[in-house]
Amino acid sequence: MSRVAKLAPSEWDPRLRDAIQPDQLTDLEQGLSRYFAHCPEQMLGLMQFGRALKVGRALPERLVELVRLRIAFFNQCRSCMAIRYADALADGVSEDLVCSLERPQEAENLTPAEKSAIRYGELMATDHLAINEAVFADLRLHFSEAEIVELGMTCAFFVGFGRLGATLHMVDELPEAFKGEGTIAPWGEERIVVR
Repeated sequence: MSRVAKLAPSEWDPRLRDAIQPDQLTDLEQGLSRYFAHCPEQMLGLMQFGRALKVGRALPERLVELVRLRIAFFNQCRSCMAIRYADALADGVSEDLVCSLERPQEAENLTPAEKSAIRYGELMATDHLAINEAVFADLRLHFSEAEIVELGMTCAFFVGFGRLGATLHMVDELPEAFKGEGTIAPWGEERIVVR
């Protein structure tokens, strides 16, 4: 059970209902919105930022999803690990590829650019002060300056809000494998595909 009360869409600020259209989404797809609806102004701002990260994205969906899932593992955000986004699946994310995230630097099915981005995301989630000139030199082999900044902003979004999601313990709609205690992983369990 979550640690903060979810708000039913009928209780949301009308601006949030208009922007999100919760009646067209499952409870799981409503996600953090059900909690953030307690703070509509902040939620509206967050939605603008999230939309800007998504709509203006230069990075491939596949790469972003792999980075997201690796960060989710370190955050231990159950809902983040359980979800697979449809656009990332359409861009080539398979469960075999997700299983590679257990040891990404050894994986043969990840590109050098994906390994570099995953490593950066992993460090953002575990030891951000270890991100040094060598890490950036490796990123520059694969990405433009703008893509590196986009990757950093995307990782910051995933780390921060994934950790918030983990502390809220949003597991009510998740498969049983994601409801238990202890450390879990996004590879090798049931999945939920969302838009």
